[in-house]
Amino acid sequence: MSGDGSRPNSKVARVIEEYELEGYGAELEAAWTGEAGDRTSLRDLADEFNRRVLDAAIRQSGGAPVSTDVQSTYRTLASDDVPQADRMRKRRDLEREGVDVDAVLDDFVTHQAIHTYLTDYREASLPERSADVLDRKAETLERLQGRTTAVTESTLETLTEADEVTDREYELFVDVRVVCGDCGTDYSIGDLLRQGGCDCDAA
Repeated sequence: MSGDGSRPNSKVARVIEEYELEGYGAELEAAWTGEAGDRTSLRDLADEFNRRVLDAAIRQSGGAPVSTDVQSTYRTLASDDVPQADRMRKRRDLEREGVDVDAVLDDFVTHQAIHTYLTDYREASLPERSADVLDRKAETLERLQGRTTAVTESTLETLTEADEVTDREYELFVDVRVVCGDCGTDYSIGDLLRQGGCDCDAA
């Protein structure tokens, strides 16, 4: 799919083509938008995508993966909770079967890459009802911030008048900020919710 010059480069699209996962892009879009039922989160989609890649790599090497084995193998390779010795043992097992483990790991993607693929490459978007929910949640949190500001200002004024707090010109800041742990981008909570999370691509 990389031959369409009108579309942005996408690691997810490249990997889908490389592993011959025909039709999988449409599956990802349907799962994310909830076309086939409940919506699937971007993180769950990334994990499912990476398991598909691992499954395809094992098949291409001549192996015959079983669903439970792929699940277990993926967790061993990708989880930080797995002991290094177990991870190395699993790598050696795969390499003996002809799997290029380093190449497979390089082809794993993040939830940000899935989001970029869906929104930029496939130009998918969430249903309006989801956008409405996000907007309502953002407004609720912003109202809470407003109430917190009012209560805090009133408390300061009361304590100042009672000489419990020194009488000064105080500036009050009540602003809930969220920083993306992958790219470091700083958002107000309202902005983050309304855009459906950070859209950085760390892959």
